[in-house]
Amino acid sequence: MWTFIGAILALILGFIIYGKFIERFFGADDNRKTPAIDKPDGVDFSPMPTWKVFTIQFLNIAGLGPIFGAIMGAKYGPMAYVWIVLGCIFMGSVHDYMSGMLSIRNGGASIPEIVGKYLGKGFQNFLRIFTVVLLIFVGVAFVTGPAGLLSTFTKGGKEIWLYIIFGYYLIATLLPINKIIGRIYPIFGATLLIMALAIGGAMFWGGFSGSLHLPELSTQSFANFHSNPTENILFPMMFIVISCGAISGFHSTQAPLMARTIKKESHGRYVFYGAMIAEGIVAMIWATAGMTFFGGPEGLNEAMVPKAHNAAWVVNEISVAWLGAVGAIFAIIGVIACPITTGDTAFRSARLTIADVFNYDQAKISKRLVISIPLFVIGYLLTQFDFDTIWKYVGISNQILAVVILWTGAMYFAKVGKWHWLMSVPATFMTTICSSYLLVAPFKNGGMAIDTSIGLWIGSFVGLASLGLFLFRAKRVAA
Repeated sequence: MWTFIGAILALILGFIIYGKFIERFFGADDNRKTPAIDKPDGVDFSPMPTWKVFTIQFLNIAGLGPIFGAIMGAKYGPMAYVWIVLGCIFMGSVHDYMSGMLSIRNGGASIPEIVGKYLGKGFQNFLRIFTVVLLIFVGVAFVTGPAGLLSTFTKGGKEIWLYIIFGYYLIATLLPINKIIGRIYPIFGATLLIMALAIGGAMFWGGFSGSLHLPELSTQSFANFHSNPTENILFPMMFIVISCGAISGFHSTQAPLMARTIKKESHGRYVFYGAMIAEGIVAMIWATAGMTFFGGPEGLNEAMVPKAHNAAWVVNEISVAWLGAVGAIFAIIGVIACPITTGDTAFRSARLTIADVFNYDQAKISKRLVISIPLFVIGYLLTQFDFDTIWKYVGISNQILAVVILWTGAMYFAKVGKWHWLMSVPATFMTTICSSYLLVAPFKNGGMAIDTSIGLWIGSFVGLASLGLFLFRAKRVAA
């Protein structure tokens, strides 16, 4: 119980203390005009209230990530707490803040353009392709999952729901951001928060009344509780499974959307750093709920061994048991509506990224269609593949993108003569994580499945070598 309370308090204090420090260190300046004020176009560059921008950003980056990822991560045990808290405060929130603020400082530019400015054309061209591919895969994943669930609930055909969701995606992608996204997404964002707070409240009540026993972090907790530890190694796999609750490269693709709607630079801490902290709190709640409901990580592993018992099943079981009929409604919204609202902004980000690459004006709807239609045709074709085949590559791609953004932020600080270690240390750590994962993970998870100890040594070398290369280039930039 006290571990859970301490973790939530740590995340809140992280926003208050470290978030404010990062804001001052970056040098947020309200005397600078933001892109929304400097060049409004009524489509993508459109100033909106800060509370609305925050809730949209939260929903864009959250969706099912901090719920499903946290539940899957909880199978490793209470060590998930350590990664969520430290990762969220010192890596994920800083990653999101830098993504948004660098976009603001560069006229609302998409992430590949920002990376190109600070890391060079090679990284820019790589990321132009990589980002669009990741966004399409995320959008497809968040079409396929909800369509399957809707077909189960309504006993209708999955293909029909695919058409319906894609139709909605096309409309949401084409219309100005303040027409659909700016109006209904704050409602869904608030619903996702309320759902998490209700589950958290149920655990508080149960913990203090003695009806629930929440897991505590102790010396015995520093172990891998996964039911299949040989294939699911604590380091690095837990750090890939729990991405959205700690650090996620996908967030950087969403930051420019909101960077084009913020009125003042000082609002960036609330929108970018704050939304990530909120996501970390949601992840902490669901990781704890998963372990608590099933009597610990061992019980959670046992409950999820059958193929039919996935993370969506866990959400439904917990919500209905602890919140009753209301919980069932929140569960449906959580596992269906929220991923849909993440998927459409993924396609919107893909459209804007491609438009930035070719400097293709998006003021007219006909020009938006030129980019959007091919994207949705590709997306629909990909839905014909198995969901697991699509999703298993999203996680590692997500973290590889995060690595690139962390190095971008580090180079920015090096160029402006500031202490880059705030970004280069997390970048080195995540480079090591991703390199190790690609080496030791099973083939079915996108890895090479080599000997674990050898893979970890090579991964560590790659991380340190990347730091060495960065220091060499940073020294040249500073000179």
